[in-house]
Amino acid sequence: MQQIVDLIKTRNFDYILIEASGICEPLPIAQTIVALSESTLEYGLPKLCDLDNIVTVVDALRIASEFGCGAELEKENIDEEDIANLLIQQIEFCTTIVLNKIDEVSEEELNKVRAIIKKLQPKAKLIETNYGKVDTKELLNTKRFNFEEASTTAGWLEEINADIDEDEDEDEDHDHDEHDHEHEHEGHHHHHHDSETEEYGISSFVYMVRKPLNKEKFDKFACNMPKNIIRAKGIVWFSDENDMSYIFEQAGKQVQAYEGGVWVDTLPKKEKEEILKLNPDIEKEWDYKVGDRMVKLVFIGKDMDKEGIISSLDNSLDEYNK
Repeated sequence: MQQIVDLIKTRNFDYILIEASGICEPLPIAQTIVALSESTLEYGLPKLCDLDNIVTVVDALRIASEFGCGAELEKENIDEEDIANLLIQQIEFCTTIVLNKIDEVSEEELNKVRAIIKKLQPKAKLIETNYGKVDTKELLNTKRFNFEEASTTAGWLEEINADIDEDEDEDEDHDHDEHDHEHEHEGHHHHHHDSETEEYGISSFVYMVRKPLNKEKFDKFACNMPKNIIRAKGIVWFSDENDMSYIFEQAGKQVQAYEGGVWVDTLPKKEKEEILKLNPDIEKEWDYKVGDRMVKLVFIGKDMDKEGIISSLDNSLDEYNK
């Protein structure tokens, strides 16, 4: 922040281009600049700067090998744990993607790479090139960045939101009397959205169930996830912790679960009612028995064994609650 302020104070620059190191996560940098442009008052200055564009340069060959589109290529000696994870974060949180070295992959591989990028980040502008040749008009002064949008355009988020909308449409098709019977059968939702990415084996689906997972069993599943799952993320409910929701994330080989805040259902009645009034999405998915508790995970991958993943997850549910 200080460096940006110092540069702007010289009044010598129209535009600042920051090249982050390759191992940098884009979100914290964006947050810093957005915070800076919103907090200029304390510096006694007019609005200092705006974040205009976040560009991710993606090596086509790297994606093809990382996600097994082509023959497995020699892995470079970089901490492989982090590479796929970073690649995914950098693709998910950006407004422009420069897909470089496209002449190093076959047409078939290139189609798969495009499909993966589209699944991970459906909204960013995609520019395909070799030797990093891009018209600067595509990169500078684009007015492409908007923090709210950037935070909500990742493929997994769109998938989860589409799932909510689809549930709503289904509910409208049903007779309202059926609503009570809904809870009598299995209660799994496995929505699958077909698109042009399907023909290259890149697909996504949402696993949702209103029953808790057994932590040990889910841990086993998470540690041995099939390699062709590229990205998984969502909210989980564990049987031994009825009050706390957890966010589960997998990108490449990295897997983690962290506390996501208490379930709304655990709050005092008055507070609960207020939150439901303000958040129609939570109310829409409210269950009369378990409130907002649920397991809801998005999977994005290549040639995934969807049924196999679903049955592994079903087997990870707590048996007392099956």
